Amino acid sequence: MSHEPGEATEVNQEMTSDSASQINANEFGDEATQPGGAQSEIGENTATPNVDNGVTSKSDNAVDSSASAAITAQIESLKAQLDERSSQYMRIAADFENYRKRTQKEKEELDVQVKRNTITELLAVVDNFERARAQIKPQNDGELNIHKSYQGVYKLLVDSLKRLGVSPMRPEGEPFDPNLHEAVMREPTDEHPEGTVLEELIRGYYLGDRVLRHAMVKVAAPPEDAPSVEEESQPAEDND
Repeated sequence: MSHEPGEATEVNQEMTSDSASQINANEFGDEATQPGGAQSEIGENTATPNVDNGVTSKSDNAVDSSASAAITAQIESLKAQLDERSSQYMRIAADFENYRKRTQKEKEELDVQVKRNTITELLAVVDNFERARAQIKPQNDGELNIHKSYQGVYKLLVDSLKRLGVSPMRPEGEPFDPNLHEAVMREPTDEHPEGTVLEELIRGYYLGDRVLRHAMVKVAAPPEDAPSVEEESQPAEDND
Protein backbone atom coordinates (compact mmCIF):
# COMPACT_ATOMS: atom_id res chain seq x y z
CA MET A 1 0.00 0.00 0.00
CA SER A 2 1.44 3.30 -0.91
CA HIS A 3 1.25 6.56 1.04
CA GLU A 4 1.57 9.92 -0.04
CA PRO A 5 4.30 12.16 1.02
CA GLY A 6 2.06 14.46 2.91
CA GLU A 7 0.60 11.73 5.02
CA ALA A 8 4.02 10.40 5.95
CA THR A 9 5.09 13.74 7.23
CA GLU A 10 2.05 14.04 9.50
CA VAL A 11 2.58 10.60 10.93
CA ASN A 12 6.19 11.39 11.73
CA GLN A 13 5.22 14.63 13.39
CA GLU A 14 2.66 12.87 15.58
CA MET A 15 5.20 10.26 16.63
CA THR A 16 7.74 12.91 17.36
CA SER A 17 5.31 14.89 19.47
CA ASP A 18 4.19 11.79 21.36
CA SER A 19 7.81 10.85 22.11
CA ALA A 20 8.61 14.32 23.31
CA SER A 21 5.51 14.34 25.51
CA GLN A 22 6.47 10.96 27.02
CA ILE A 23 10.04 12.10 27.64
CA ASN A 24 8.83 15.26 29.31
CA ALA A 25 6.41 13.29 31.45
CA ASN A 26 9.12 10.90 32.52
CA GLU A 27 11.41 13.77 33.40
CA PHE A 28 8.71 15.45 35.45
CA GLY A 29 7.85 12.17 37.08
CA ASP A 30 11.46 11.53 38.05
CA GLU A 31 11.77 14.99 39.36
CA ALA A 32 8.60 14.54 41.37
CA THR A 33 9.69 11.28 42.88
CA GLN A 34 13.28 12.21 43.58
CA PRO A 35 12.64 14.75 46.38
CA GLY A 36 10.46 12.28 48.21
CA GLY A 37 13.04 9.58 47.95
CA ALA A 38 15.80 11.91 49.06
CA GLN A 39 13.69 13.00 51.98
CA SER A 40 13.06 9.39 52.91
CA GLU A 41 16.75 8.62 52.76
CA ILE A 42 17.52 11.67 54.87
CA GLY A 43 14.94 10.62 57.42
CA GLU A 44 16.37 7.14 57.65
CA ASN A 45 19.89 8.42 57.91
CA THR A 46 18.87 10.87 60.61
CA ALA A 47 16.99 8.33 62.69
CA THR A 48 19.68 5.70 62.61
CA PRO A 49 22.46 7.86 64.18
CA ASN A 50 20.15 8.83 67.05
CA VAL A 51 19.68 5.19 68.05
CA ASP A 52 23.41 4.50 67.73
CA ASN A 53 24.32 7.60 69.76
CA GLY A 54 22.06 6.55 72.63
CA VAL A 55 23.57 3.10 72.80
CA THR A 56 27.05 4.53 72.52
CA SER A 57 26.39 7.06 75.32
CA LYS A 58 25.16 4.33 77.66
CA SER A 59 28.18 2.21 76.84
CA ASP A 60 30.55 5.13 77.40
CA ASN A 61 28.91 5.92 80.76
CA ALA A 62 29.26 2.30 81.82
CA VAL A 63 32.93 2.31 80.83
CA ASP A 64 33.53 5.59 82.67
CA SER A 65 31.82 4.28 85.83
CA SER A 66 33.84 1.08 85.72
CA ALA A 67 37.09 3.00 85.20
CA SER A 68 36.20 5.43 88.01
CA ALA A 69 35.42 2.54 90.38
CA ALA A 70 38.72 0.88 89.50
CA ILE A 71 40.65 4.11 90.09
CA THR A 72 38.84 4.68 93.40
CA ALA A 73 39.65 1.14 94.52
CA GLN A 74 43.28 1.63 93.53
CA ILE A 75 43.45 4.93 95.45
CA GLU A 76 41.97 3.30 98.55
CA SER A 77 44.47 0.45 98.26
CA LEU A 78 47.35 2.90 97.96
CA LYS A 79 46.06 4.89 100.94
CA ALA A 80 45.86 1.71 103.01
CA GLN A 81 49.42 0.81 102.01
CA LEU A 82 50.58 4.33 102.86
CA ASP A 83 48.92 4.16 106.29
CA GLU A 84 50.52 0.78 106.93
CA ARG A 85 53.95 2.04 105.88
CA SER A 86 53.49 5.14 108.03
CA SER A 87 52.58 2.98 111.04
CA GLN A 88 55.59 0.76 110.43
CA TYR A 89 57.82 3.82 110.16
CA MET A 90 56.47 5.25 113.41
CA ARG A 91 57.01 1.94 115.21
CA ILE A 92 60.53 1.61 113.84
CA ALA A 93 61.32 5.21 114.78
CA ALA A 94 59.97 4.66 118.32
CA ASP A 95 61.92 1.42 118.69
CA PHE A 96 65.09 3.12 117.49
CA GLU A 97 64.58 6.04 119.88
CA ASN A 98 64.07 3.63 122.79
CA TYR A 99 67.16 1.70 121.71
CA ARG A 100 69.18 4.90 121.51
CA LYS A 101 68.07 6.02 124.97
CA ARG A 102 68.72 2.56 126.42
CA THR A 103 72.19 2.29 124.93
CA GLN A 104 72.98 5.86 126.00
CA LYS A 105 71.90 5.06 129.55
CA GLU A 106 73.88 1.82 129.56
CA LYS A 107 76.93 3.69 128.29
CA GLU A 108 76.60 6.31 131.01
CA GLU A 109 76.17 3.64 133.68
CA LEU A 110 79.21 1.78 132.34
CA ASP A 111 81.26 4.98 132.43
CA VAL A 112 80.16 5.64 136.00
CA GLN A 113 80.94 2.07 137.02
CA VAL A 114 84.43 2.25 135.51
CA LYS A 115 85.01 5.57 137.23
CA ARG A 116 83.74 4.17 140.54
CA ASN A 117 86.02 1.15 140.35
CA THR A 118 89.06 3.27 139.49
CA ILE A 119 88.44 5.83 142.21
CA THR A 120 87.70 3.14 144.79
CA GLU A 121 91.15 1.68 144.16
CA LEU A 122 92.68 5.13 144.71
CA LEU A 123 90.82 5.66 147.98
CA ALA A 124 93.13 3.17 149.69
CA VAL A 125 96.07 5.44 148.83
CA VAL A 126 94.19 8.42 150.26
CA ASP A 127 93.51 6.46 153.46
CA ASN A 128 97.22 5.71 153.89
CA PHE A 129 98.12 9.37 153.45
CA GLU A 130 95.57 10.36 156.09
CA ARG A 131 96.87 7.74 158.55
CA ALA A 132 100.40 8.96 158.02
CA ARG A 133 99.38 12.54 158.64
CA ALA A 134 97.57 11.58 161.85
CA GLN A 135 100.29 9.30 163.27
CA ILE A 136 103.62 10.73 162.11
CA LYS A 137 104.87 13.71 164.12
CA PRO A 138 107.98 15.28 162.59
CA GLN A 139 110.76 15.73 165.18
CA ASN A 140 113.29 17.74 163.15
CA ASP A 141 113.59 19.74 159.97
CA GLY A 142 114.42 16.72 157.84
CA GLU A 143 111.34 14.84 158.96
CA LEU A 144 109.29 17.99 158.52
CA ASN A 145 110.46 18.34 154.91
CA ILE A 146 109.56 14.71 154.21
CA HIS A 147 106.20 15.24 155.85
CA LYS A 148 105.47 18.29 153.68
CA SER A 149 106.54 16.50 150.52
CA TYR A 150 104.17 13.56 150.84
CA GLN A 151 101.42 15.82 152.11
CA GLY A 152 101.83 17.78 148.89
CA VAL A 153 101.27 14.57 146.94
CA TYR A 154 98.24 13.85 149.13
CA LYS A 155 96.79 17.29 148.41
CA LEU A 156 97.36 16.86 144.68
CA LEU A 157 95.53 13.51 144.75
CA VAL A 158 92.62 14.93 146.73
CA ASP A 159 92.26 17.87 144.32
CA SER A 160 92.19 15.46 141.39
CA LEU A 161 89.43 13.44 143.03
CA LYS A 162 87.41 16.60 143.66
CA ARG A 163 87.57 17.46 139.97
CA LEU A 164 86.18 13.99 139.22
CA GLY A 165 83.18 14.68 141.47
CA VAL A 166 84.39 12.94 144.63
CA SER A 167 83.46 14.55 147.95
CA PRO A 168 84.02 13.26 151.53
CA MET A 169 81.28 12.57 154.06
CA ARG A 170 81.14 14.46 157.39
CA PRO A 171 79.07 12.15 159.58
CA GLU A 172 80.27 13.21 163.08
CA GLY A 173 77.33 14.32 165.21
CA GLU A 174 74.77 13.14 162.65
CA PRO A 175 72.22 10.38 163.27
CA PHE A 176 73.31 6.98 162.05
CA ASP A 177 72.04 6.28 158.51
CA PRO A 178 72.50 2.72 157.22
CA ASN A 179 72.34 4.02 153.65
CA LEU A 180 75.49 6.08 154.29
CA HIS A 181 77.23 4.58 157.29
CA GLU A 182 78.47 1.23 158.48
CA ALA A 183 78.59 0.87 162.26
CA VAL A 184 81.67 -1.04 163.37
CA MET A 185 81.75 0.11 167.01
CA ARG A 186 79.30 1.14 169.73
CA GLU A 187 80.27 3.30 172.68
CA PRO A 188 77.99 3.70 175.71
CA THR A 189 77.58 7.37 176.57
CA ASP A 190 75.09 9.73 178.10
CA GLU A 191 76.49 12.78 176.34
CA HIS A 192 74.85 12.00 172.98
CA PRO A 193 71.53 10.45 172.00
CA GLU A 194 71.57 6.80 171.09
CA GLY A 195 72.45 6.22 167.45
CA THR A 196 74.53 9.36 167.06
CA VAL A 197 77.73 8.99 165.04
CA LEU A 198 80.58 9.73 167.45
CA GLU A 199 83.56 9.19 165.19
CA GLU A 200 84.39 8.39 161.59
CA LEU A 201 86.93 5.58 161.59
CA ILE A 202 87.26 5.24 157.81
CA ARG A 203 86.03 8.12 155.73
CA GLY A 204 83.15 7.66 153.35
CA TYR A 205 82.85 9.37 150.00
CA TYR A 206 80.25 10.47 147.48
CA LEU A 207 80.64 10.36 143.72
CA GLY A 208 78.28 13.04 142.57
CA ASP A 209 75.02 12.33 144.38
CA ARG A 210 75.75 8.60 144.83
CA VAL A 211 77.54 6.83 147.65
CA LEU A 212 80.99 5.82 146.52
CA ARG A 213 82.02 4.22 149.80
CA HIS A 214 80.16 3.89 153.10
CA ALA A 215 81.75 5.51 156.12
CA MET A 216 82.82 3.16 158.93
CA VAL A 217 81.76 4.85 162.13
CA LYS A 218 81.46 4.52 165.90
CA VAL A 219 77.92 4.98 167.18
CA ALA A 220 76.66 6.16 170.57
CA ALA A 221 74.92 3.58 172.76
CA PRO A 222 73.02 4.08 176.04
CA PRO A 223 75.09 3.78 179.27
CA GLU A 224 75.36 0.27 180.64
CA ASP A 225 74.08 1.24 184.11
CA ALA A 226 71.07 3.12 182.75
CA PRO A 227 67.72 1.41 183.37
CA SER A 228 66.11 -0.12 180.35
CA VAL A 229 62.78 1.02 179.01
CA GLU A 230 61.02 -2.06 180.41
CA GLU A 231 62.37 -1.43 183.88
CA GLU A 232 61.27 2.19 183.78
CA SER A 233 57.77 1.19 182.70
CA GLN A 234 57.28 -1.25 185.63
CA PRO A 235 55.59 0.36 188.72
CA ALA A 236 57.56 0.38 191.98
CA GLU A 237 56.45 -2.21 194.56
CA ASP A 238 55.05 -0.96 197.87
CA ASN A 239 57.16 -1.77 200.91
CA ASP A 240 54.94 -3.08 203.72
